[in-house]
Amino acid sequence: MRFGLLFLIVAAVLASELPLRGQTAQTPPGNVETGKKLFVERACWQCHGRAAQGGGIAGPRLAGRVAPWPTFSRYVRRPTEEMIPYSPKMLSDAELADIYAWLRSIPTPPAVSSIPQLNRK
Repeated sequence: MRFGLLFLIVAAVLASELPLRGQTAQTPPGNVETGKKLFVERACWQCHGRAAQGGGIAGPRLAGRVAPWPTFSRYVRRPTEEMIPYSPKMLSDAELADIYAWLRSIPTPPAVSSIPQLNRK
């Protein structure tokens, strides 16, 4: 009985990492400048902040924390929390790849412990 449950858990985890139908696991090419414009045009900034820093209405910080392409694209298409789903009719795969390229181009912020002003005692 335990083996069956373990098998189901492992199968569910592996299935969740598969790309959506028609997508490859390989990161598609994207245009950083176009992605930056689309992030604003498609209102992503309203929840995630203009620089993807988070702290908007509900969206978490994306800058420096972008998931691998299969996970990112799957979540944008079928989010599990408050985010609205962006179907390919609303945001094409090429446009999503552009936004992803821009998000990936944003450098990871420094660790809080490396900022003296935030570590005064």
